[in-house]
Amino acid sequence: MGTVTLENVSKRFGGFTAVHPTSLHIPEGSFLTLLGPSGCGKTTTLRMIAGLLDPSDGEIFIKGKSVNNLPIYKRNLGIVFQNYALFPHKTIFENIAFGLKYRGVSKQETARRVRDVLDLVQLPHVADRYPKALSGGQQQRIALARAIVIEPDVLLLDEPLSALDANLREDMRVELKRIQHQIGITTVFVTHDQSEALAMSDEIVVMSAGRIEQQGQPEAVYNTPATEFVARFLGASNVLPATTQVMAAEDIQVETNHFGRLVLPRKRAPQIEGEGRSQLIVRAEKVHVEPAGQTMDGAISVPGRIEAVDYQGQAVRYFVRVGDTQLQALNMIKEHPFEEGAEVSVNVRGWDCTLLPEAAA
Repeated sequence: MGTVTLENVSKRFGGFTAVHPTSLHIPEGSFLTLLGPSGCGKTTTLRMIAGLLDPSDGEIFIKGKSVNNLPIYKRNLGIVFQNYALFPHKTIFENIAFGLKYRGVSKQETARRVRDVLDLVQLPHVADRYPKALSGGQQQRIALARAIVIEPDVLLLDEPLSALDANLREDMRVELKRIQHQIGITTVFVTHDQSEALAMSDEIVVMSAGRIEQQGQPEAVYNTPATEFVARFLGASNVLPATTQVMAAEDIQVETNHFGRLVLPRKRAPQIEGEGRSQLIVRAEKVHVEPAGQTMDGAISVPGRIEAVDYQGQAVRYFVRVGDTQLQALNMIKEHPFEEGAEVSVNVRGWDCTLLPEAAA
């Protein structure tokens, strides 16, 4: 049994079901991310673990003990919200020490713990300052220090980076992961940001409409999405109708309207059990745009025309017309990006694709 276990946990608000029956096991010391769009149930799930919401059904265990009837202050959890919730009239030392005061920790031990966590978040010199004197990134670190100084069983993070600017967010996600690794605390992280989830997590749980769509290690979830929703939400994907024609032990042959016959490794189609209609998933970065007539080794090459260009500095996202379909292609820039209206060669390799069953009507 993991540090946190949910057994058929659900949450209803009147006639609306925010979280359908969900079972989840979070191993000791792992960093698990609940990922999904607004309204998918990820924050509701986190709040049920925290004790801020009571589940409608099911049971929640922390370290093997049921906590359904245990109030938040008895669950020994560290929580960081997106607004940090620091006390503006208290010093940084007083903010961090707040939770220790109500646990009966001695003044000497409190001073030691506060000093240690300030060293951990690399802000040893700010103990006597007030929150308004710190930057957003520094305040975020102090909120984290306050959460972990009580030595919680589980750390809960509810979109803690969302208030930071883009560059600081990237720095802080590296810092968060460093701290989590260093202290080895079980962490549940909520975000709608795919790059944060991929960069920080040991395991990702993708949620949609109150249900788990897929759970697994970041590389597995990204490279082998289990549903069309996961394919579209986690990165940019092209979803094309296909027909599974030949199934062998090591590979699968599929026919598509745009790229003809493609051969995929069997491991890229774990849900396909027989011949028939299917969906071909091609990540945008796996669609290679080359000068007209230029092909890639091992790829199916078809003519296309650039309809829009989204310049991103080192990379460029093309919206390219192939037949009656517009595809997305995310490519590194070699010299200069293609211009709108350019005739190009669009290359796709079978082993870069994933195959899913045809979506239910």
